[in-house]
Amino acid sequence: MEFIDLNATKRTRTGKGAARKLRQSEHIPAILYGQKMAPEALTLSTKELDLIFRKHGRERLFFNLIIDGNTGDSRKTLLKELQANNVTGSLFHMDLHQVDMEQTLHITVPLVTTGKSKGVEAGGLLQLVRRKLEIICLPVNIPDKIEVDVTDIDIGDSIHVSELALPSGVIAPHDVDFTIVTVLQPKGLTAEEEGAEEEGEEETEVAPAAAPKKGKES
Repeated sequence: MEFIDLNATKRTRTGKGAARKLRQSEHIPAILYGQKMAPEALTLSTKELDLIFRKHGRERLFFNLIIDGNTGDSRKTLLKELQANNVTGSLFHMDLHQVDMEQTLHITVPLVTTGKSKGVEAGGLLQLVRRKLEIICLPVNIPDKIEVDVTDIDIGDSIHVSELALPSGVIAPHDVDFTIVTVLQPKGLTAEEEGAEEEGEEETEVAPAAAPKKGKES
């Protein structure tokens, strides 16, 4: 897990008008939340955010938040919510959550398959039912991804959440042992159906049609 430096300034003016002026000056409003602390109104540079997003994407980002240039009092934060225009991509607002490095947190990480399953080699179709997984762990133990080894699963087999090999210090809470990945039977007849069809086929010999009887000559 990497903490990315992000500069912010404290914001004293709030409301739609103030937020509109910020966006016109290539900045957006942000709120910093955390346990046992009052929310703090901040201003972020959209230029700086664009550079960060191009390099790191927009999901599961952790920041070393530097407020008003005070590097000696930087905050460890997590990107909680980002509001942007769906068409233009323009940024509107950001919510940040201050992270306690000694407290576990809930976070979602991507699931990635590794290996080539026996079922796929036999013609089956690998289906990743879940692409993300909610986990609980300390911030220092957050993995970039969780790998799912599918090498040994055959057609009709599945891997469930209880069977995942999770990194040390990581827990995946679940009430139901849901499916993570499965290998589907290829479209068309199953092997049993094809076998049954072959067994049911019998060669039949068609007797030649009898020649028509000649009538009496008149």
